[in-house]
Amino acid sequence: MAQAGVVLDKDQFNCPICLDVMKDPVTIPCGHSYCCECIQDYWDQDDYLGIFVCPQCRQNFSPRPALARNTMLADVVEKFKKTGLQEDTMSANQSFAEADDVECDVCTGRKNKAVKSCLVCLASYCDVHVQPHYESAAFKKHKLVSASKKLQETICPRHDKLLEVYCRTDKQCICYLCLTDEHKGHDTVLAEAEIQQKQRQLGDMKQSSQLKIQLREKEAQELRQAIFSLTRSARAASEESDAVFTELIRSIELKRFEVRELIKAQEKTAISQAEQLLDKIQKEITELKKSEAELEKLSHTEDHVHFLQSCQSLRAPPVLSALPSVTVDPNLTFGPVMTAVSDFKVLLQEVCQGGFVNIYEKGRHKCWCSYLTNNSSSVCSGTKLSSGSRSRHLQRRAHPRRK
Repeated sequence: MAQAGVVLDKDQFNCPICLDVMKDPVTIPCGHSYCCECIQDYWDQDDYLGIFVCPQCRQNFSPRPALARNTMLADVVEKFKKTGLQEDTMSANQSFAEADDVECDVCTGRKNKAVKSCLVCLASYCDVHVQPHYESAAFKKHKLVSASKKLQETICPRHDKLLEVYCRTDKQCICYLCLTDEHKGHDTVLAEAEIQQKQRQLGDMKQSSQLKIQLREKEAQELRQAIFSLTRSARAASEESDAVFTELIRSIELKRFEVRELIKAQEKTAISQAEQLLDKIQKEITELKKSEAELEKLSHTEDHVHFLQSCQSLRAPPVLSALPSVTVDPNLTFGPVMTAVSDFKVLLQEVCQGGFVNIYEKGRHKCWCSYLTNNSSSVCSGTKLSSGSRSRHLQRRAHPRRK
């Protein structure tokens, strides 16, 4: 049974970042694969943000994912290279010049894409037509550069000579003939020497820029760590303060219950005494009404003998016992308790206000924001008491306690 063939395309193994066949391929959590070096360099640019994005699907990762070599994909790419499919695919797809490409000046018909330009011939060549420059001794002194559409810009428009000299006085490239007329006596050097010097300067600037970037990245990392520590510390402080205030509220609730029970006990005792007194008064009223009824009956007796005899046997009316003065105003009854409660309220308010002022002062002097910025007074203004608030606190503390 014949085995079905599989057609492999070079683009299937291209890294989406460098657009070349993947080297040391790795796969990130979203499933896309890249060259290990390419994805590392790509994420290094976003390291200061702390958020890392897939270049294809734009999925975010935080923290930075660890990269592991994709062994299976690496083996397939290696076999792809060894079997020569990559070269066959490139040769099968003729490298014709597109709209933005440099065309070969030698090709006829549809032109191929140029890969090199000769500064002596002032022409561009494809892979095929550039070979004589490598093989023939006649082109040994010709200078090949990357294919460019701007070859004419390398020629002096006045003398039709190659621009090989740089005039530092006028800051422009010139040819050797320009040295004999308008640039005579100017500060000039070979263009290659100037390029080397500029490259060294650019290297120094790049190194300086990298050092600044590293410094800023270090500062950014320190700030992120400070923010994390501040957030964690603030959360812990909030939880601890909540626990303290919850305990205080529970204590106040307990005292409120105890005061309520005290008032109920006083109420019960007072009512019991009042009911005993009321029962005694009711008994006296009953005795007085009974005596009054006998007197009323005797006053209507027509028998004189019976009337006189009854008068002699009359009992003296009961003597009223001394009773304590009774008041019905509850404020007078529970006045001392309410006065004590009011005094406790004032005392508690004074203690709380003094404690809050102390808390705000401690928070102002121990503010974490001073670690994040030198101008801690502006950043941490939210944690300070305003002058008006502090004045109100001090005024409350100055009020005399109610007696």
